[in-house]
Amino acid sequence: MVRRTKEEAQETRTQILEAAEKAFYKRGVARTTLADIAKLAGVTRGAIYWHFNDKAELVEAMLESLHEPLDALARASESEDELDPLGCTRKLLVQLMHQMVLDPKTRRINEILHHKCEFTDDMCEIRQQRQASTVECHANIVLSLGNAVKRGQLPADMKPDRAALAIYAYIDGLIRRWLLLPESFDLLAEAELWVDTGLDMLRLSPSLRK
Repeated sequence: MVRRTKEEAQETRTQILEAAEKAFYKRGVARTTLADIAKLAGVTRGAIYWHFNDKAELVEAMLESLHEPLDALARASESEDELDPLGCTRKLLVQLMHQMVLDPKTRRINEILHHKCEFTDDMCEIRQQRQASTVECHANIVLSLGNAVKRGQLPADMKPDRAALAIYAYIDGLIRRWLLLPESFDLLAEAELWVDTGLDMLRLSPSLRK
């Protein structure tokens, strides 16, 4: 009986997250209320508060679901024992772009994040969460690029911190542009080309050197 109750609770949590994703995609995060999500999920607001303290926590849980398929690859590129950290990073970024095109859930959540998540005054907690996530992501990229430098895959005098900021801005801007104008270029067919362009920047740009 207890096991069944846990399973039901997990099913309810999944229902709430799926309903939140649909509501955020349609109305934007700021304009969506917990009452909207409860109605769409077919649950009470109390059920939402059982699983999530507030809307910000619900948004964060939705975004965290994007990381799971790529976690192992990301960890490999951050490991000092990885023999090909830059290759892992390349594979990760190509896979990210393919997933963006082929997986509707990934695309919807990224559209919410990039174009439908308004950081208004009452959404400051979500803004703080995104800031913390960006800082953590930057640190992981610095670690991966530093490993690539140690393996001789990137210039020894490259500045990992500046290079991490450059590649993050490049990939983030590319995805944001494609989500806004998907017909402007073929992200699926050209994923490797775009990733290699970014890695060439890391290898060749004098401005990224010490």
